Amino acid sequence: MPNARFKDYLHLHFLVFIAGFTAILGKEISAGATAIVWYRMAIAAVLMFIYIKLIKLNIRVSKKAIVQFSAAGIIIALHWITFFESIKQSNISIALAMFSSGAFFASFIEPIFFKRRILPYEIFFGLVVILGVFLITSSELNYLNGIVLGLLSALFSTLFAVINGRFIERYNATVISFYEFISGVIFLSLFIHFSGIHFNEEFFTLSKLDWVFIFILASVCTAYAFIGAVEVMRYISPFTVILTYNLEPIYGIILALFLFPETEKMSSQFYIGAVLIIVMVLLDAILKNRKAKRRKKLLANN
Repeated sequence: MPNARFKDYLHLHFLVFIAGFTAILGKEISAGATAIVWYRMAIAAVLMFIYIKLIKLNIRVSKKAIVQFSAAGIIIALHWITFFESIKQSNISIALAMFSSGAFFASFIEPIFFKRRILPYEIFFGLVVILGVFLITSSELNYLNGIVLGLLSALFSTLFAVINGRFIERYNATVISFYEFISGVIFLSLFIHFSGIHFNEEFFTLSKLDWVFIFILASVCTAYAFIGAVEVMRYISPFTVILTYNLEPIYGIILALFLFPETEKMSSQFYIGAVLIIVMVLLDAILKNRKAKRRKKLLANN
């Protein structure tokens, strides 16, 4: 029987595996990206509400907080839509490789939100990420739409992560997530109503397999994964959790290669570009962790 610490690390890697598996489900579900995200957020919100009732969590917050959570919910909805649409217009490998570029966007978005200067190594890492994206784009021009959508997905994801980083300092993570899912559903419902998609019989007519995949996506890959990530941070440092989650594209691309070898096998230039992006993301996390440790040490000595 593994000890508690080993269990926690296994749990963390299982959560990252689940995150990578999200892309697989996105490829397999026949519904459009907007419908997938609407179902995902609606079912996840219901499941999270049940969880809130079971643990008797107080979800009362100010009107100002609800407005802020709603804005974040819209951003995460846009992130998921562009991510799944990137998969549908290219493939899983392209979408995940572009998703990795989020660290590049974070290097410029974080200083704005947290009012700090841009670090020199962040500029260097950003330039290397651009090189990685260029290598991927130049070798996979037939997937240009998917590449652009993947980059937009990474941008929305980074915005969401930075905004949530501010929320988590004051509010419970489950409460934040619940309101974000609700606002995402409302936003998407309005979009669907006023667009050419509409809530008609076709929208709710899915195959049995699609319903199974959507429920797994909403329950295991969304509600459970989020609660699990919060839980695992009680035992493992946030740095280790963040660094491990940066392995999501690797897990996802390996899974995609194994499950869909015909459509996911890419050129060698693609893999060079993807490796450059992922390595820069990991190095960025390691350097930031070292800097944070030095700062804590200086404060402790003073």
